[in-house]
Amino acid sequence: MHSTRRYRRYDPAMTIGIGIAGAGTVGGSLVRRLVEERSVVTAKTGLDLEVRRVAVRDLSKSRPSIPSGLITDDVMSLVSDPEVALVVEVMGGLEPAGAVVLASLQAGKPVVTANKELIAARGPQLFAAAAEAGVPLLFEAAVGGGIPIIRPLTETLAGEQVDRVLGIVNGTTNYILTSMADDGVGYEEALAEAQHLGFAEPDPTADVSGADAAAKAAILAGLAFGTWVAPDRLHAEGITSITDADFKAAEQLGFVIRLLAVAERRPDGVSARVHPLMLPADHPLAAIRGATNAIYIEGSSVGELLFAGPGAGGEPTATAVLGDVIDAAREHLSGSQVAPAIRVEPGDVVDFGKVDTQWYIRLDVIDSPGVLSQIAAAFGEAGVSILSVRQEGRGDRATLLLVTHTAPEAAQQAAVATLRSLDVVESVASVIRVESEEA
Repeated sequence: MHSTRRYRRYDPAMTIGIGIAGAGTVGGSLVRRLVEERSVVTAKTGLDLEVRRVAVRDLSKSRPSIPSGLITDDVMSLVSDPEVALVVEVMGGLEPAGAVVLASLQAGKPVVTANKELIAARGPQLFAAAAEAGVPLLFEAAVGGGIPIIRPLTETLAGEQVDRVLGIVNGTTNYILTSMADDGVGYEEALAEAQHLGFAEPDPTADVSGADAAAKAAILAGLAFGTWVAPDRLHAEGITSITDADFKAAEQLGFVIRLLAVAERRPDGVSARVHPLMLPADHPLAAIRGATNAIYIEGSSVGELLFAGPGAGGEPTATAVLGDVIDAAREHLSGSQVAPAIRVEPGDVVDFGKVDTQWYIRLDVIDSPGVLSQIAAAFGEAGVSILSVRQEGRGDRATLLLVTHTAPEAAQQAAVATLRSLDVVESVASVIRVESEEA
């Protein structure tokens, strides 16, 4: 592609004007650090980073930490202002974030974003625009909060065949799940505490539904395998149906429950998905508690790698954004490429129904002769084999805890659909996938 890059002699004394779109939790933290720690950043990096404009949606909102002369409600002024050399987008959502990011790239301005929804939805378009303009588009903070994972995948592991990526990539849900498991609190109480601590938004839907993690899973799959997975091709489930009974059953079976983003290379293409997963208690991700994020990578040569760190809150995310700002500023000043261009292509995305999975199923049943044979028959007809069964009696009722052998996801779903139609099954109380040791 044609590049409009202009090479120049690196001048560390040159001031780089920064325009920031968004002044929420992350944006506010970033502005404060750029203003208050400007001399510290200069001393460490040789870069003089000056905030020139901060675009917000609502001018009437009080923002005492941001100098009033910097604030505007005209987000596109970041593109048109000649004193803004580098644009940071931390406002979130698809619009107007998408418009300002694309226009900035087309104007030849480097862009740093923490917007996982935007990158997941329009990544290939934005990567192409950055390559055409010859400027960087950096998004380290879009996945994993303060964990460095984008650079390891695109640079350090660029020559590695990554086979699988498992990620606890949402600090809110991990805090809720570990609070429910460790402290025995209910879902609503754990959520309220996460909101009180600032880990969860007032509207936590994107977190607890799995939508936030799904956007991150799409990005991880694209970077790990070079095949872009559109969000609508990615299966996503949240945590709202998990109960105390599931945590107790998991403990009995030697598992812990986490919400996982899973991306893997398969012979027939790439698979990406998000759902609760029962992990063996000795799995590295089983020890990740609270709002911590962690990403576990399996590669053909490197074996297993674990990246972990704070995954929620403004300060950790602002740290990752600031690191990108410094890299983008260096590239802008020197004219040399700091971060390699992101290359992703369309490819085969495997339908989730074809992926082999293993299931834990909790059933409430009538305790009478022949019940187990009917349940076994339902699984057998779907082509699913049962690995283990535990029964807890309750008079003329019983609870069954089943773990299946691996089978195609569609077959597991068909078996459960049949169970729901049986007269002896009062309810399929819970289904959670299990990290299989059989695959």
